Amino acid sequence: MTQKEIELIGDSSSLKKEREDRRRLSWYYAPSFLLLWLALFFAIVIPLYNRLPERIIIAEEPLNLGEFVAERAERQLHEYERIGPKVVGSPANEVETVAFLLNEVEKIRTEMRSDLYELDVDLQLTTGSFSFGSMLSMYQGIQNIVVKLVAKKSVSESYLLINSHFDSKPGSPGSGDDGTMVVVMLEVLRQMVISETPFEHGIIFLFNGAEENGLQGAHGFITQHKWAANCKALINLEVGGSGGRDLLFQSSPNNPWLMKYYRQYAKHPFATTLAEEIWQSGIIPSGTDFRIFRDVGNLPGLDIAQADNGYVYHTAFDTFKVIPGRSIQNTGNNILSLTRAYANATELYETEKTGDGYAIFFDFLGLFFVYYTETTGIILNCVIGVISLILVGFSLWRMTRQSEKVSIGQISIWFLIILGLNVLGAVLCLCLPLLMAVLFDAGDRTLTYFTSNWLVFGLYIFPAFIGLVLPLTLYYTLKPNHKLSHAYQIQMSLHAHSVVLALLILILTAVGLRSQYLCLISLIFYGGALLINLISTLHDRGYYWSLVVMCLQVLPFCYFCYLFYMVLVVFFPITGRNGIGSNPDLIIALLCGACTFFALGFAAQFINVFRWPKLILLGLGVVTFIFCMIAVSEVGFPYRAKTSVMRITFMQTDRIFHDYDGKVTHSDSGYYFVYQDRRGLNPLVDSGVDLTGLASMEPECDKYFMCGAPCFYFCGGRRNAGWLPLESEVKPGETNLELLEKTMTYDTIRFEFKLTGPPHMNIFIQPVGDANITDWSFDQTFLGTVKPPYIIFFSYGKDDSPLNFFIELERPVGEYNVPFLELGVVGHFVSQDYKRDEHTQQFLADLPDYVHAMEWPAIFKGYIF
Repeated sequence: MTQKEIELIGDSSSLKKEREDRRRLSWYYAPSFLLLWLALFFAIVIPLYNRLPERIIIAEEPLNLGEFVAERAERQLHEYERIGPKVVGSPANEVETVAFLLNEVEKIRTEMRSDLYELDVDLQLTTGSFSFGSMLSMYQGIQNIVVKLVAKKSVSESYLLINSHFDSKPGSPGSGDDGTMVVVMLEVLRQMVISETPFEHGIIFLFNGAEENGLQGAHGFITQHKWAANCKALINLEVGGSGGRDLLFQSSPNNPWLMKYYRQYAKHPFATTLAEEIWQSGIIPSGTDFRIFRDVGNLPGLDIAQADNGYVYHTAFDTFKVIPGRSIQNTGNNILSLTRAYANATELYETEKTGDGYAIFFDFLGLFFVYYTETTGIILNCVIGVISLILVGFSLWRMTRQSEKVSIGQISIWFLIILGLNVLGAVLCLCLPLLMAVLFDAGDRTLTYFTSNWLVFGLYIFPAFIGLVLPLTLYYTLKPNHKLSHAYQIQMSLHAHSVVLALLILILTAVGLRSQYLCLISLIFYGGALLINLISTLHDRGYYWSLVVMCLQVLPFCYFCYLFYMVLVVFFPITGRNGIGSNPDLIIALLCGACTFFALGFAAQFINVFRWPKLILLGLGVVTFIFCMIAVSEVGFPYRAKTSVMRITFMQTDRIFHDYDGKVTHSDSGYYFVYQDRRGLNPLVDSGVDLTGLASMEPECDKYFMCGAPCFYFCGGRRNAGWLPLESEVKPGETNLELLEKTMTYDTIRFEFKLTGPPHMNIFIQPVGDANITDWSFDQTFLGTVKPPYIIFFSYGKDDSPLNFFIELERPVGEYNVPFLELGVVGHFVSQDYKRDEHTQQFLADLPDYVHAMEWPAIFKGYIF
């Protein structure tokens, strides 16, 4: 080849490059491109997410016969709130709330069509115990209000169970959790008793009185109540915030008919398999009665909860005024419709015969509900995944046919390089937000998004976007390929993302995760666009193919934003009560990265259609830096008064430790702090609150049994807790452990005790030395499955009689006057019926207005026997 020919080829390549550059859009169009997607989010996603029906008022009831009336439920909720916090064992819970509910049920009875229905009310007083994780939960005299509604002509012995709880957390009136669902059930009951159309199966309305005590009320009903065995399906109603739409976040396996009925009859569907898998993973530090009904009662059903505004959850601000009436109407419409459907379901006769594993389900922007079985999902995933790979392969073959002097081998090599860079981009899409979370945590700036949620755009979403496209942008600009048109190269980057999704869906299907339906949605819409382009020849006409792709990306973009926005709305408040032991920003960063990957995985690659794409990414980097500066300013301070508070949980505690001879070896008083979020008590340092002497409980664990920690429920986080010594005693009230009898034989020793104290107590049991517990009056299964120290939580409602128990140990032969057993008892004086000491009252008064304190007096007594 002559020098002149070489120059002509070079000139030809330069001209080709110039022509392609002219076809590429100017860089200043890129902001409009990015703002387009942001506009779609605010114009479509947010309105659809927040869409609620208009509330029906009592005056309009004649025009809406058979419909749920939100105003009546609101009036009941207002009366429920006036009772105040409803802690198990308190008069407010055991007397006033029970009387309120029984009175409301009797009012409903007066409206009942007595010619069609029978209404029975049973006030259950239940006592029992069960293993609850690493703890044994015991209850005594817990009250449940059980209402049975049956059509007189019904011959069915199968009942539908609808459950909510009427107790609340200390200091919270519980108007959202779970007052909203209590009044929804009352209005649903009312609508059912006045209906002119009888239903086939009976309905049990369970108002349980001890959910906040570790699901004790539900356990008492399902294991002991006379009607429990007849319950064949469940609707469990919970609240994780105050308001919003009611989310179906959990269902039972092997009962596809439940989801079929939900699809047909839920008026405002709101559900996702992703929420179910997140919940069942244990990431969310909470539980519902659904767990007891499913695991103990083997009862199939649905777990439904309102989850918006979780900032007020379990606080004094969970009040009537923050609960929208339209939210009550939304939930009421759904539950009333589902109740009517399930109460007439033929499947309720033989629920045991159904099967086919778990379901894949989701609502699409609240417009319609999609449901299919796990088996169908496996088939769909495999078929769509393989078809996507075939379409990509055919597209690459077309590129070789349309490009001069380009072989299939060259195309394959280029595509593999692009595929590798796309995988790297996916990794960076997740890792850059996680890096931001780590850096903010290292600088003691976690939770900056807690109130100012919009900060996540700059802190996590923009870095995820940059990471997603950066490898390919550098490749296209630093190593340009003049043998293949730029339009084809952009197509190949989208194809690579499709291949990543296809491989991901096959892997996740093999692992058994059902949230892989997200990949399925992406592949269907992109595969459809690719098929249209191949058939219409737009595939080979410059950038025209991008119009089809962009149009078909609008719906999946909106869905993924809708889905992850829902998850973030749930998780933002949770990060403020997730404890000090882990960085909650990692969860938010990961969710933002995943949202960016799914919502913009294809659209983001179009950044390389614009000229100077590196400048565009640099601009996004500058915006990220600006957001970081805002986040570390006062704007990023996490807490706000009444709306998004800092949670503090502490117990004003007296501690008394006895030796083997019964003498007091040590006694002191202090505040035991359970840190609710990553920042601990650091935000209070400059607020004037006296925290002098505050220290970690870790050193206490080397000196005292169970660290001397008056922990409530579980005690796993006691080493991360804080202890603030006090000079004065708290004197909360009496908790007495009395040794009734000690019996020794050749190789055993038996202790019999009597415990008296407040309605909430803990018992810690630890054998000493070579002694081994062989028998006790508690659950034998728990003794055999859990290692010491044994943690027992005991609470009582209406029955305050003493707890008598025995512990029998196997002791080494020949040892007599030596310690065999170490016991700790904690009395929790939880409700406001117990007076706080003056020092605590002043301490509470000194707290900033952005702090909500869940607190109560407690006493820890340690013994050696």
